[in-house]
Amino acid sequence: MTPAAASAQLTVDSCGPVVGDVTIAPVRPLVEDILTGRNRATWMAGDFEKIAVGYAAGAAAFVERAGVNIGDHVLDVATGTGNLALPAARLGGIVTGVDIAPNLIAIARAKASAGKLDIAFDEGNAESLPYESGAFRTVMSMFGVMFVPRPERALAEMLRVTRPGGRIALASWTPDGFIGKVLKAHAAFVPPAPGVPSPLAWGDETQMRERLESFAGGIRYVKFTKRSIAFAFPITPGGVVELFREYYGPSVNAFARLDAAARGALEATLIDLWSSRNIGHAGSTYVEAEFLEMKLTVG
Repeated sequence: MTPAAASAQLTVDSCGPVVGDVTIAPVRPLVEDILTGRNRATWMAGDFEKIAVGYAAGAAAFVERAGVNIGDHVLDVATGTGNLALPAARLGGIVTGVDIAPNLIAIARAKASAGKLDIAFDEGNAESLPYESGAFRTVMSMFGVMFVPRPERALAEMLRVTRPGGRIALASWTPDGFIGKVLKAHAAFVPPAPGVPSPLAWGDETQMRERLESFAGGIRYVKFTKRSIAFAFPITPGGVVELFREYYGPSVNAFARLDAAARGALEATLIDLWSSRNIGHAGSTYVEAEFLEMKLTVG
């Protein structure tokens, strides 16, 4: 593919319905470069819903801590299958979820419909959000926006669409936490693309404060807290590794790029990790994973 072809703009349809009194602007022309395409392909691989259910309770608790009130306009960035959007709607928020993977959006819409929840789910890029400036009171993301290839763009967009006095709440895996170790194991076998920063930088308070310095004029307050979230599955650690291998996009892609010997070595490494941290009963898996929670008030 030539550089010109790689950066060609695609025609994208409008985002969807109006939610409350939030005007949803047409999607900006999306530059479908190599990094954007690769990120979309990663999250379209597998079936993330089978992973998301493992920490749904912790996601609901995160939404409660974010302080969503009745009538608040809420945006869930990199919503996946709606782990934050659904509980936010149950709390009375007027909720929109956006994700780059259309298959995940389809699942989220089906879950909202089954729960009789009025949520707008849009396909879109966190690096170029299809909403007007100041449209939302609360902007959230849990283990989603941390995987964008250009973090500064995503930060700028989340700040742009949050109204003055509004808040941004993010949850990101820490480098030294359990999932941080899992992601590092993947990277040891399949190195990331050149020039793409580690997603684990979002879970490092020092690095995040450095990133936020560029936006200091638009930030009133920021607080970081380390927390843990539980993964609970009714299967053994080996079964969990197989579950991730088949359904978790980054794992699907990592295993697909390895030969048989390397796949076996990565699988053994991951089984050791899950087994060493498992405190579940026989035949089940219960592992607590550390993440960094960031709460930011927009100035």
